[in-house]
Amino acid sequence: MVKCQPETKYSVRFEPDGVETAAEPGANLMETAIAAGVHINASCGGAGVCGTCNVLIKSGKVESTRSDKLSKADYERGIRQACQSYINSDLVVEIPPESRLEKAVLKREDTGIVSTLPAALVSGWRFDPPVKKYYVELPPPTLEDNSSDLTRLLRILKQQHGLDNISVDFSVVEKLASILRQGNWKATATLLQDNSCASRLIKIEPGDTRVKSCSLAFDIGTTAVRGQLLDLSRGKVLAQAIDYNRQISYGEDVISRIAWSQKTGGLKKLQDAVTATLNDLIKKMLESAMVDVSDISHVVVAANTVMVHLLLNLNPKFLRLSPYVPTVSTPPLVKAASLGIELPESVYLYAMPSVASYVGGDIVAGILGCGIYQRQTITLYIDIGTNGEIVVGNSEWMVTAACSAGPTFEGGGIKHGMIATSGAIKDFKIDRQSLKPEIKTIDNARARGICGSGLIDIAAEMLRAGIIDQNGRFNTETDTDRLRQGEDGYEYVLAYAKDTQIGRDIVFTEIDMDNLIRSKAAMYAGCQTLVKSMGSKCADIEQVIIAGTFGSKIDIENAITIGLLPDLPRDRFVFIGNGSLLGARLTSFSSDLLKDGQKIAAMMTNFELSENADFMANYTAALFLPHTHAGDFPSVVINKGK
Repeated sequence: MVKCQPETKYSVRFEPDGVETAAEPGANLMETAIAAGVHINASCGGAGVCGTCNVLIKSGKVESTRSDKLSKADYERGIRQACQSYINSDLVVEIPPESRLEKAVLKREDTGIVSTLPAALVSGWRFDPPVKKYYVELPPPTLEDNSSDLTRLLRILKQQHGLDNISVDFSVVEKLASILRQGNWKATATLLQDNSCASRLIKIEPGDTRVKSCSLAFDIGTTAVRGQLLDLSRGKVLAQAIDYNRQISYGEDVISRIAWSQKTGGLKKLQDAVTATLNDLIKKMLESAMVDVSDISHVVVAANTVMVHLLLNLNPKFLRLSPYVPTVSTPPLVKAASLGIELPESVYLYAMPSVASYVGGDIVAGILGCGIYQRQTITLYIDIGTNGEIVVGNSEWMVTAACSAGPTFEGGGIKHGMIATSGAIKDFKIDRQSLKPEIKTIDNARARGICGSGLIDIAAEMLRAGIIDQNGRFNTETDTDRLRQGEDGYEYVLAYAKDTQIGRDIVFTEIDMDNLIRSKAAMYAGCQTLVKSMGSKCADIEQVIIAGTFGSKIDIENAITIGLLPDLPRDRFVFIGNGSLLGARLTSFSSDLLKDGQKIAAMMTNFELSENADFMANYTAALFLPHTHAGDFPSVVINKGK
């Protein structure tokens, strides 16, 4: 008898998490980490072009070649790109600080709104949730009235509550007979208003359970997922939670994730990642509020179009191919449990309607929450990020576009860029005499890198100090030893190795500046293109609403100095924080606002900027600090420094 030899597997230990797992010979190190629940930053989704997934091989061997993203010195000391490394032995792998996510920062984030200015919020709505519970008392059946249990229930709902033309889920019918008799003909019926405003009977419970009615509202962002547990009987927030979207391990931007979804089994992995994130958040919120999962009646999700497709397990391939067509813009209601979300079978998920491939339900939710559609004020709504979305309009018209700003504002494409976690440089000043930097980091920790808001501050300060010119080039005559020739051309040292967590100098390079200029130019040109399309100019904008977590961290003065935002009176700018979650919450609380969300999506005219000649001309003009046309930025004064 021939004995089959057991297949060899290697042991892989990830530090500092202390997670051990087994891997097949030749397995990809990045994918092994993901499968083990260990996060390693991967901006490009494993394509090997971003250099953010560097790890230290402390012991063992991997097959990996040195790319231009690794210096010779780093390669020789054992640094490897995880996505380009294949396991050849037992391993001990250390994930350095710059390649890890820090959840402490998320825990401090306010998931509500930053500003509650009445002028920036929706008004006049009534509390009337799209999911409601109705208590009924049925007369017991008799020989004289022995109509079916369902007929009797529907009859009483019409008589006692005026409800008619109700569709019924079969899951209700399956349980109806026993539940009515269990409650001695006293019961609570849960009805859901669907996308067409029709009523659907989704649940039946014995007795009076009207006080136990909750819903969940989620903002599914590319980077993080934020959730709130809502009391539908009293209209209040019971708990909230936030965590990184686990899809981030497959790439930090939507394009990387679309690419990953095209791999064998890739789409399912991405859906599993986001549903696992949702399940963890649901568990935390239920435990925090001491609410039973059976009390959940509804889920509202606001997300960009790509995130919605991935959540619903819809192939997003055609979102990135001209003519950029989504599978669905207003998804039909879907049972949350069918997606892998751990909720009762009766719970339906409603996704906020999208406008286009890159203008999603998160923007519709933000416009809803701000009430822009209710007012005559010409408003610019801007959510700055990898896929920066812009809306210009009022109660009569709205135009919108997505600006492909790239991952710069999340730290991608920047030599020492990082997302806004502990140790990220967030504030920056330059002493005008010594030209030395004064930096502040998140948590006041030793510097690890530069986050998006820090990049804006660095560029603005360097411009004011004359260290860079209006083309974004370093002034090589600057009298400071901080400016030097580096591997990627000229660079300015923000922090020396002895003062950093990463043991290397943290620098800002001319290539970094080029990337930032391209990103800010895309955002400003998008705004300019939309405004011009309506026969107006940026000066006509009466209010600017800045949404998103990143937006709330921006220094307005610095953003205007580099030409990211239009040069308008500063009192016109309003921060609202997470407009997406605000809109999702309000949709959970009001059927009227649910209808308004659909109305908003329908009234928006989308511009595909990649196909727009006017945008390209505006973009080229914006590749200057602050802009080629100085008259557009009258308040910006460029000092030459020394």
